[in-house]
Amino acid sequence: MDAELTALAASGATSLVGLMVSDSWGQAKERLARFLARRRGDADGTDGTRAAGDAEDELEAVRGVPDARAVADLENRWSRRLLEILREDPGAAAELRRLLDELAPARPHSTRPEVRPDQVPSLTVAFVNRTADLSALDRCFGGGGTRAAAPVGIGVLHGLPGVGKTATVCHWADRSRELYPDGQMYVDFASLRGQTGGDVSEAVAMCLRALGVRDDWMPRSLAERTALFRSHSAERRMLVVLDDVSHPAQVRPLVPKGPGSAVLVTSHGKLGELVLDGARLISLDPLDGDGGMRLLADRCGEDAVTAERAAAERLVELCGGLPVALHVVAARLLTDRRLTMTGLAEELADEAGRLAGMSMRGERQVSAVLGPSYRTLPPDAARLYRLLGWTPVRTFDTATAAVAAGIDTSRAAELLEVLETASLLEGSPDGAYRLHDLVRLHARECAEREEADGERAALTRRVVTHYLALTALADRAIRADRLRIADLSGLLADTPDPFASPGGPAPLEWLETERTNILQVLRAASQDQLHEAVWQLAEAFTVLFLHHRHLAMWRESLELGAAAAAADLMPAAEARLRSLLSRPLLDLGEDDRARAELAAAVSCAEIADHIVLRASAQEFLGRYWDRADPARAIDAYRLSLELNRRAGEARGAAIAAYFLGCAQDAHGDHADALTTLTRAREELLGCSDARMAARATAAIGTVHDHLGDTQEALRALREAARTLRDQDATHYEAQALVQLADITERSGAPRSAARPYLVRALEIHEAGGSPEAQGLRERLDGE
Repeated sequence: MDAELTALAASGATSLVGLMVSDSWGQAKERLARFLARRRGDADGTDGTRAAGDAEDELEAVRGVPDARAVADLENRWSRRLLEILREDPGAAAELRRLLDELAPARPHSTRPEVRPDQVPSLTVAFVNRTADLSALDRCFGGGGTRAAAPVGIGVLHGLPGVGKTATVCHWADRSRELYPDGQMYVDFASLRGQTGGDVSEAVAMCLRALGVRDDWMPRSLAERTALFRSHSAERRMLVVLDDVSHPAQVRPLVPKGPGSAVLVTSHGKLGELVLDGARLISLDPLDGDGGMRLLADRCGEDAVTAERAAAERLVELCGGLPVALHVVAARLLTDRRLTMTGLAEELADEAGRLAGMSMRGERQVSAVLGPSYRTLPPDAARLYRLLGWTPVRTFDTATAAVAAGIDTSRAAELLEVLETASLLEGSPDGAYRLHDLVRLHARECAEREEADGERAALTRRVVTHYLALTALADRAIRADRLRIADLSGLLADTPDPFASPGGPAPLEWLETERTNILQVLRAASQDQLHEAVWQLAEAFTVLFLHHRHLAMWRESLELGAAAAAADLMPAAEARLRSLLSRPLLDLGEDDRARAELAAAVSCAEIADHIVLRASAQEFLGRYWDRADPARAIDAYRLSLELNRRAGEARGAAIAAYFLGCAQDAHGDHADALTTLTRAREELLGCSDARMAARATAAIGTVHDHLGDTQEALRALREAARTLRDQDATHYEAQALVQLADITERSGAPRSAARPYLVRALEIHEAGGSPEAQGLRERLDGE
């Protein structure tokens, strides 16, 4: 209620002072005297007339001196007088409103000297890019409408600390001056934070001072200041820029009343509650590569960027498009003539010293920008932030965050929301989160400074165990009866299986999505010498690459696993992983190294005295000999077949028979090969292995081609390619497609008939990083 009286008093004072400096004052003075007399209990009106006369004396002091401050002082004094009357007798409010309505026809539109604040800071460096963001601001505030009907707009520009929110707002404000003819005000909440008496109250006072209110007449309470600000802004069309806001409550008192006015807020958080007030939320992202390069060129010169373009692009990448980091990098280059872009890029490539390298003379500018957001976090959210900096994955879901912090999933979800609101975390619609690279390094820096010894190692162990369980469950969901050395029954018994749940993820799709994270976990676990977990995870992870040939990633994961198995003194695991490692090595053309790995695998299998493992090692050895000596390949496959049958491994025997049939065909024994492969396909179908059965069908098609039965060859290969695609066995699908293209071209069909096969095969090889992609591309280009 007091706020309403304050607003009425302020409005009345503004109107009366406007009349004092107009020709209508004589008539208004008599009515004002009667109002003052009734309120004072002045029967003969003497006191009221004297008060009105005092007003004339006050007017003489400012008449002829068009000074905004003097007129504002007069308004403030009368505002206090009227407020005192209204507080003594609240019933006077209705009478004052009637008086103001009666005087309204004689009241001029505005007679006081204009107060036009211009406080938004100017930019000291060129503004780069942000075309889409500026257009979004134009759409929010550029329409306006007529002065009388235009609403007051509120916009919140939110994003990562240092992403350029203030620069964007200042640039837009400068180019939009014509929209706000009555001025632009600016409040930096970072400078007010923690002040005695409250930052919001002082912010309103700052705006009132900008509109001519002197401290002598400044109301004490926030409610009174807010009411006075509304009154002073009622006839103005202004822009109010509120920088570095942390709470919605800081914004609402500073929303001006003038139609067409606007409040533009910058914040690390979304301030989603302001949507209820009609606010538009605009997210500001880091600069893209082109924008980052333009910023560097503006600061360092186009010639410097052109001379070291590759290094400049690397610097933009290392800065993650964060303008504050790019400005620091540019400053270092400009102030140290001996420093080149190439040299600085090499220095910043080391994560351990990257934040230190993004500083000037030891002042950690990037860390300093991120520090305030971190320090305002609640303790639990701050701890999660620190631990996420140590988490060895770039993207993560709620469950992984919970494991990293050792908390339950529901609590992790709450804390992740806090971090996302503070713009220290980026969330995506699919439930994945990530830390910007520089934010991750800052979080890690905070963890190293504040967390207890041993916490990082414990976190890595928790995360590795989490990924081991999920990867193993995905592996078993894809193929339950595959040869495995690791006994994970205890771990998996205590882990809910997401792949068996209704609506759960498809296991192969999950592995494809998480493959980069799994490799990063393997690296971290290997660095911490968690040998058992490393070889177990590498063994389970290989199921992805049997379907999707990411060769470099497959090789590295198996190299880490084999080394860990050797360190863990597990010859069976070492034999399995070195056998598997021969596969990507052969595909990458590293035949000699593949032979060495297979020799070690055969030895380890003998030491382990594991008959099924010995059979598997012989199978892989046969694949090596396929390339050089088909006769020796046949011997290896026959030994594998014999060992599998002795062990009662029906599927293993069927697979060995498949490879034996392929080797017989390569050796020229086509009739024997057809018999062997036909039997192998039937046995594989009996083992419910559609994928391997389709490979056998493709091999049968190849044999038919060698026997001169072209139509039967094409039929079998088409059937195999369809099934392999359904099974998501894209590498083998590509092999079948290339064979189809070869046979089609040899059959005399138009070359265009083979093109769809080659296009699909190229797509598969390029996706997997296969060295065969280049040959396929040249073959297509040569048509």
